Amino acid sequence: MGSTTRPRLLVASLVIAVAFCAGRADSQGTTGILTVPGMPPVVDPRNLYSETRSNSLSPAVANAPARVYVPHLQSNDVYVIDPVTLKVIDRFKVGRNPQHVVPSWDLTTLWVTNNAEGRTDGTLTPIDPVTGTPGKELAVDDPYNMYFTPFRDPKTMALQASESAPQCGGINHGDYSVDGRYLIMTCEYAGRLVKIDWVRRNVLGYLTLPGRGIPQDVRVSPDGKLFYVADLRAGGVHLIDGDAFKRVGFIKTGVGTHGLYPSRDGTKLYVTNRGFSKIGGRRGVGKGSVSVIDFATQKVVATWAIPGAGSPDMGNVSIDGKQLWVSGRYDDVVYVIDTLSGEVKSIPVGREPHGLTVWPQPGRYSLGHTGNMR
Repeated sequence: MGSTTRPRLLVASLVIAVAFCAGRADSQGTTGILTVPGMPPVVDPRNLYSETRSNSLSPAVANAPARVYVPHLQSNDVYVIDPVTLKVIDRFKVGRNPQHVVPSWDLTTLWVTNNAEGRTDGTLTPIDPVTGTPGKELAVDDPYNMYFTPFRDPKTMALQASESAPQCGGINHGDYSVDGRYLIMTCEYAGRLVKIDWVRRNVLGYLTLPGRGIPQDVRVSPDGKLFYVADLRAGGVHLIDGDAFKRVGFIKTGVGTHGLYPSRDGTKLYVTNRGFSKIGGRRGVGKGSVSVIDFATQKVVATWAIPGAGSPDMGNVSIDGKQLWVSGRYDDVVYVIDTLSGEVKSIPVGREPHGLTVWPQPGRYSLGHTGNMR
């Protein structure tokens, strides 16, 4: 989430690229769930994250060394951290205002979304995760975030189609239904959600959240029945029935609820509370924390405060699930949080770190963002 108020339209800002493009027939497997063309079958309908467990690394990432890639919104660069030594081992310049580092659908490329806030010269920087080196930038207007559907070529990023969401100012985060047929995305400047049928390429509807909310990250529940939607202003997570597209509950977490990350076993949801209930923040005064929600009970079972104030933002879970890595956006650090004890370590980085990614991650494919894996 940036400071610009320029409305974001689907594709133009998100760079929704071709994902389900393998030309396969619909996949049903043995679960009875018919997925969209090209999308792998659902292995366990009780747990969409069954293929993201620690022992499920794809052959596609076999040669990628363990690294954490941190984009910096203000210093226009990416730091590379060795997760074993917790040291910054490399850094390189990218385009203007890098926001997120996004694993590609096929797990072979990491894309840095440089959205050039308030301008029209945004770019994407590809990173080879085997060598850790950046490639030639591609011009794309306002690539703030990135998810995968058939709207752009996945290699060249050439536009193939688009769909406007005119009532969705600040379109940003999202996640997909269990079968991949629709996605629900946040409209952070408009305080609502949008539901999009990407197969028919039309908007199915909008859902306004109570209290002029500022919706952020979205994650579907392991059984695919509910969408969890972080709300910065409300300080918690809305529960959305995706099929009915209605709000059915709310879980209070902390100040400035922002990022959502399932545990490796698919039983918990780590929720970053950025410490500020409005867009923006300041160094050293955020009331940052991480809440742990139990998917089965929909209750907060633990809350880990960031020592000395902080601003935990975006990131992901380590391969073994023992660490949660998130950027300290307004404190110029990266937090490494022990998922058993809640102990927090900090690593100084560049100016305003944002959507870092941990790589490699377990899973068959990436749906986008900092690693929405299935």
